[in-house]
Amino acid sequence: MDIIPLIERIGEAPTAALFGLIAGITFGIAAQRSRFCLRAATVEFARGMMKDKVAVWLLTFSTAVVWVQAAQLLGLIDTSEARMMAVPGSWSGAIVGGLLFGAGMVLARGCSGRLLVLAATGNLRSVVSGLIFAVVAQMSLTGWLAPIRDWLAAQWITSGGRNMDLLSAAHLPEQSGLVIGLVTALIALELSRRNNIGWSRLVFASGVGFAAALGWALTYALAQVAFEPVQIESLTFTGPSANTLMFFLDRNSILEFDIGLVPGVVIGSFLAAAVNKELKFQGFEGSTPMRNAMIGAAMMGFGGMLAGGCAIGAGVTGGSIFAGTAWLALFCMWIGGMSMDWLLGGRGQPATV
Repeated sequence: MDIIPLIERIGEAPTAALFGLIAGITFGIAAQRSRFCLRAATVEFARGMMKDKVAVWLLTFSTAVVWVQAAQLLGLIDTSEARMMAVPGSWSGAIVGGLLFGAGMVLARGCSGRLLVLAATGNLRSVVSGLIFAVVAQMSLTGWLAPIRDWLAAQWITSGGRNMDLLSAAHLPEQSGLVIGLVTALIALELSRRNNIGWSRLVFASGVGFAAALGWALTYALAQVAFEPVQIESLTFTGPSANTLMFFLDRNSILEFDIGLVPGVVIGSFLAAAVNKELKFQGFEGSTPMRNAMIGAAMMGFGGMLAGGCAIGAGVTGGSIFAGTAWLALFCMWIGGMSMDWLLGGRGQPATV
């Protein structure tokens, strides 16, 4: 794909934002139609069930792994210099941040990506939670909470000045990532068959994973031809939510992939819900859900920034390139989510999205 004419026409920064918009719209449509949600999958698993929500999450995750690993084997992308891999990762941040994020997403009834999707369909609970999430994420990045985040992250970092590539660290052949993705996809498809999940939902669940791969491909293509350095990155919502908030508050902010990503998710989710007549205003139902949502959103904002990514950023995007701290953060998100569901007395109850 020759993107040089596009860059010459609109510039590098607007091209990056446009690519973020494309990836975000793809994610928004697919996530809204598939009802993809790590929180729901975690709660379902914690309650001793392996049903549609776990199946959808596994299919999304495996699709991202398959697309990204196949593209790397074919030489179409190279994520070794991606921002997530090129700098040291924090094991301590992944553990503490992952646990906080996992517990927070259960309290808030949705991870950061899910909150964006729901907010676009008229869920006012998600609008409030999303704003709190973005503000706390920004505070954790450059504000009052930044020193605490930095201290926690510095307690245990990866060696060698880079994040750990799990496949290389385990001395596995380069095809191993693709094999792992394909095996996970087969497990997901078997779970889908047992739970009678329709093909439409399966296609859209795969679309969420494809959106993560698309983000990697677009930013890699831009990095190869751009005059100024361009970060190779993909879907994540902790940093982008904070950056998008500041973009509308600071006249000196510049366009980048992040700035297109968040509005893209909102646009895609809104269009998908509108076409299927699922737009509906919803508010809080009592003080306890509101309190839990606000606390949970704050925990996700700090936890996601500390962990180096949210449920999408670490769980799908980082997982697809086998970044060591991303996999650890994802594991801790599951543990944190399951533990919070247990504390809330959810055992034996149905898992709702």
